Amino acid sequence: MSNIDFAYPGFLYLLLLVPAIIAFYVLKQQKAFASVKLPGLKPLELPVKTFRNWLRHLLFALRMATVSLLIIVLARPQSTDRFQDVSTEGIDIILALDISGSMLARDFKPNRLEASKNVATEFISGRPYDRIGLVVFSGETFTQCPLTTDHAVLINLMREIESGMIAVSYTHLRAHETVLDLVCRLLLEKKK
Repeated sequence: MSNIDFAYPGFLYLLLLVPAIIAFYVLKQQKAFASVKLPGLKPLELPVKTFRNWLRHLLFALRMATVSLLIIVLARPQSTDRFQDVSTEGIDIILALDISGSMLARDFKPNRLEASKNVATEFISGRPYDRIGLVVFSGETFTQCPLTTDHAVLINLMREIESGMIAVSYTHLRAHETVLDLVCRLLLEKKK
């Protein structure tokens, strides 16, 4: 961690109130005890201060620490190691994944759906600069993830895909047409 900047440094001026509150507390504590001057009365001497006497101030100290930390949080500390402007070029890709019951066939290990998800995850990981979206279909279509460069989110959504997510669990020609319509619509939205 190198430099710490604050998004709202004006809030840090509130920290000046903390010493004032502490001073007020100390003055209040001094006035809490009556001061009676008696000459030479040894039995009336104040007892030695013990740990218990100091422990009663712990709650106030914790409150002041909490107030100080809340003020710092309000100022929103931010740290950066470095700034770097990177311009990259990528393409928009929509992955369409069939999640019908036929994808549970075991001609791939462990089944077609899991094999497809593994291949798609590898594909996504190998395309760092491309915007990738995900559409699932099984009789009907569903946009699982719109075009994004956040590949970690896309991979997490890919892992959550299961057969039967969509109520209709068969694939027919109409579903493929709907998938193509949805993919075209997602790609056209990007152009606007």
